This record gives sequence, structure tokens and C-alpha cells, in this order.
Amino acid sequence: MFRFASPQYLYLLLVLLALAAIHYYIIYRKKQQVKRFGDPELTKQLFLGVSRWRPEVKFWLTMAALASFIVALARPQFGTRLDTRERMGIEAIIALDVSNSMLAEDVKPNRLEKAKMMVSNMVDGMKDDKIGLIVFAGEAFVQLPITSDYVSAKMFLETISPSMINVQGTDVAEAINLSMRSFTQQEDVSRAIFVITDGEDNEARGVEAAKQAASKGVRVYVLGIGNPNGAPIPISGTGQYIIDEEGNTVVSKLSEEMCREIATAGNGSYIYVDNSSSAQKKLSEQVDRLAKAKMESQIYSEYDEQFQGFILIGILLLLIDVLLLERESKSTWLSSLFRRGRSVSAVCLLLFSLAAFSQTDRDYIRRGNRLMRDSVYDKAQVEYQKAIEKDNTNPISHYNLGNALLYQNKAEDAMKEYETAARLEKDKTRLAQIYHNMGVILQSAKQFDKAVACYRNSLRNDPTNDETRYNYALSLFQLKKNQGGQDNQDQQKDDKGQDEKKEKQQEQQKQEQDKKDEQQPQPQQDQMSRENAEQMLNAAMQDEKATQEKIQKAQQKRQPKQLQKQW
Repeated sequence: MFRFASPQYLYLLLVLLALAAIHYYIIYRKKQQVKRFGDPELTKQLFLGVSRWRPEVKFWLTMAALASFIVALARPQFGTRLDTRERMGIEAIIALDVSNSMLAEDVKPNRLEKAKMMVSNMVDGMKDDKIGLIVFAGEAFVQLPITSDYVSAKMFLETISPSMINVQGTDVAEAINLSMRSFTQQEDVSRAIFVITDGEDNEARGVEAAKQAASKGVRVYVLGIGNPNGAPIPISGTGQYIIDEEGNTVVSKLSEEMCREIATAGNGSYIYVDNSSSAQKKLSEQVDRLAKAKMESQIYSEYDEQFQGFILIGILLLLIDVLLLERESKSTWLSSLFRRGRSVSAVCLLLFSLAAFSQTDRDYIRRGNRLMRDSVYDKAQVEYQKAIEKDNTNPISHYNLGNALLYQNKAEDAMKEYETAARLEKDKTRLAQIYHNMGVILQSAKQFDKAVACYRNSLRNDPTNDETRYNYALSLFQLKKNQGGQDNQDQQKDDKGQDEKKEKQQEQQKQEQDKKDEQQPQPQQDQMSRENAEQMLNAAMQDEKATQEKIQKAQQKRQPKQLQKQW
């Protein structure tokens, strides 16, 4: 796709047409003046050494040079194309334990925060690898599908907490099995699972799951975090600790023996995590030892601007114009060059200055891109902001600025830039990526309704993106889950309201019946009261039965997997 970034400069071509008209009018006037002296054939002998065609050629050389510079000022560009890039990398799934026992503070600041810092440093060291994130306790679910989007990985990592999973415990086997189902279908790629846990595997099926993973060529590494002597588990915001059924303070201990068994069965290795940085170094070494396989990924590459060629053509044309003399003379071309070089140099300098000024915003973008590749995000942000000051209608500047802000964990500011880029962008491929990034921010903020809308817009522009489809499905599931919980609360309110309404009706019936009883003889009153009591008792029993049936159905629908341990 071809376009001009600054097409308004093309109107200067009309000025060239006006100059051409003036040029030929001057030639006509000169011919008329020559005729006044006499016969044209005789007057030619008076202009010895004057060339008839050289001035015309020089004029059109100058016009062509100016046209080339004008086209360069208009900034000709080519569109995007789809490239397939080969890279060397691995696929890694991080299975992070988020049970309450991970809040123990025997590792500072606590086990979970220490694990998140290690994963974040691990992501920073990746270049061409793919990473996925799974959280587990008594259950396991995918927090982030396997991807090469490291920004999303770090954002989802920050939102992890024990409150994400209602079923407590530590089921390592479920985490390993889910990790095996989360890898891509690409062949000949090294795969590894990194389980970060305190080792209290209540289900005791982790060793068997690790053996099955190893039989399929997937290594299982276990990072045991905590102290073997144990530590109490604090209750957030209370200053108290979790207690067991007997009222004793729970002490969570790292089970190193079990961690080693799982790592050995998974053909991996065990890494002990404490307050030092040795575990991080060992983790990096294990990642580097994994065989790197060629992985293909499709990326959209943007062509650079093509103004340089037009400037070069213009310079060559001006150079020819300078070397070509108007008169047929025996004087050297060097003398002519010195006579006219000063004026030509001034013209070239002016045109170069205009061209450089028109390219300033692109230069800022290129410098920002280089800084982004070097992970200097704050300086890249400054370059993109300068580009926006020069041209605030370029969606690429706003999109790149959003990426730089996102890498600095400035999600709100990044969201504003993405929204601006979405309004300006016309290319469907880039527009799909913009909406995808917006969906990631909203999903991490648990605004699932808005995230679903963004992912839907992304898929409308690029329905082939697997990561967007997965994130869309996950956000939709989380949205329905939240709505389901709200519906249950509404249903309970409705049931309570109906019960109150029935009680009021029964009370009203009782009052009306009491009034009737006052008008009846005493024996009849006793008989009616007894019948009324039986009716009320039957109605209450039916209401209680219906209420119990509703509760049982709701519990059956939401009956989770239960473990004995609740930490």
C-alpha cells in the first residue's frame, strides 16, 4: 500500500506549471524582440556561441529537480506487510502456587511476592521465548495463555493473589496436567514447566503427573519456596494468624523432599528459594541450558519512508544542471561551477532543511523504537512524545507511546494513548493490536465487560489471532461468572422479598380471621382457629421445603472440589 504522509506539499507542483508558463512566455517575448532587429536568420550570426537547446535542457533539469524535492517533502511511504520470522526460543509455563500458605513471611516480603519477583526477572531475561502463566491451589486455571507478549505476562503477574481461587490446598498434579494442555501444537520446540510452590501437596499426585510430562519430552522444574522449619500464615489486615480446627496456629513448612521427588520424576531439577539471589541465578542457568529450537512467528513489518531516493534524484539533476553550460564555449566546466556554485548551494541547503524538518517526527519515532529495543522505556517515551508534538495525527506515535507507558506499568496513561491511536488508525492489522492491548489492560483491571468489547473489536479486524480469541473467551467466562454470582445474590434477595410478602399476607389473613372470630360464637371460634393454624402450618412447611430445594440446587451447581487443608 502506497501513500503520502504529507500530501499537502504536492500542491507545490502547480507552482512548477506556473513557472513553465512564465518560462515560455519569456522565450516568446525574446523572439519578438529579436525580430525587431531584422531577419531572424541574419540575427543568428550576431549570437555566436549561444546554444539553442542547452538553456531549455537546463530549465527542465531544474524543474525535474524541484519536482523530486516536492515529492520528497510529501513523504512517500509504503504500507505494512506480513513477514514470517524465525527465532530461537523455548515454551515455558509458570505454575504458581497461590494457596494461603504462600503468604507466610519466612521469605521476605512473603513467599508469594518473592515468587512473583523471580518470575518477573525471568521474563525480563527472555527474548524469543514464549511464556504462559497458570495459578493453582486446590484447583488450577490459566491466568495467561502461552505468548511472547512479555508486557501482558508481567501485568497479569501483578494481579495474582490467594483470593483468586476459592478452593484452598495445593494440588500440584492439577497444575502440571493443565500446563501440559496449555502448550502450542508446534513441533520440535523445547518445553518446560516451572512449578513454584511451598511443597505441601495435599493430593500427592504430583510425582505421577511429572512422570507423564517427562514421557512426552517436557521437563518439570520445581522451585521450593519457604523455610523447612515453617512459619505461621498471617491473615491480611488483622494481625492474626490462621488456626486449625483445634485452635492451634498453623505452621506451614516447605516440603523439600516432595519437591525433589517431583523434579526428579519430571527429568528436571529442584531449586531452593530463600532470601538470597542464588535461586534467581540457578533459574536463569536452567533456562539457558534448555535446547533452543527454531520457532516461527508472523509479524507485521512497516516499510520505511522512501523520500531518500527522490532527494538523491533531485541532487543528481541539479549537479547535471550546474555542469551543463548555456553557451557553447571552450571554457572549462570547473570555472562555470565556481561561478554558479554559490547560488546552487544555497538552493540545496534550503531544500535539505525543508526535507529534514518534514522528517522530524519519523526520526523521533525511529529513535524511540531503538530505545524500546534496548529496554530504555522512559527515554523512548520522551522520543514518542516529541513525535506527537510534531504530528499528533500519526497513530503509530500514539500506539508506540502507549507501549512505552505500558512497559513502565502506567496502564491508565497507556490506555489513553491506545484510545487516541484507535481513533486515528485506518490499518486493520494495527487496529486489531491496539484493541488487543486495551483488552489486556482492562482484563488485568477486572473490567471484563469492557475487555470483552475490546477483544471483540480486535477480532473483527484480525480474526486469525489465537491469543486474542483465547483472551476473549477467558474474559467472557469471567464476566459470566461474576454475573452469575450477582444473579445468585439477586435471587436470594427476591426469595427473601417473597418470603416477607407471604408473611405479610399471612399476617393480614390472620387479622381478618380474628375480626371474623369476634363476631362468631365461642365454640365456632375455636374450630376456625384450629383450621387456620393447620393451614398456616402447611403453608409454612411448603415454603420451607421449597426454600431448602432451592438451596440444595444452588449448592449442587457450585459444589467445588474440596480438600482437607484450607491453607
